[in-house]
Amino acid sequence: MPHFVIEYSRDVEDQYDINKVMQIAYKSGVESDVMQAVDIKVRATPYDHYRLLNDDDSFVHITVYLLAGRTDEQKELIALTLRKNLTNYLKTITSISIDIRDMNPIAYKKHLLE
Repeated sequence: MPHFVIEYSRDVEDQYDINKVMQIAYKSGVESDVMQAVDIKVRATPYDHYRLLNDDDSFVHITVYLLAGRTDEQKELIALTLRKNLTNYLKTITSISIDIRDMNPIAYKKHLLE
């Protein structure tokens, strides 16, 4: 925990390496100093079917799920760091957006294989 969930229009793959986008997200989390590298999980899902203003518009959207307890300033720092690092790489993507979400620590459960 935290989880970085990357959603993107499939056409992004024509211009950019999605593994690099995932690495940028991971490194941005570490760079923010709000989370530990060992805790970060990143995954990406392409979309073939979506609607934007123009048919040739592209998007990358990252939702970051954190256990509740970070300050608004910490969340903004994560979002700003992600946006800066992503826009430096994804120079031709029409829309890059980031959303930081709190997860309820009482409701969040996981099991790790030991």
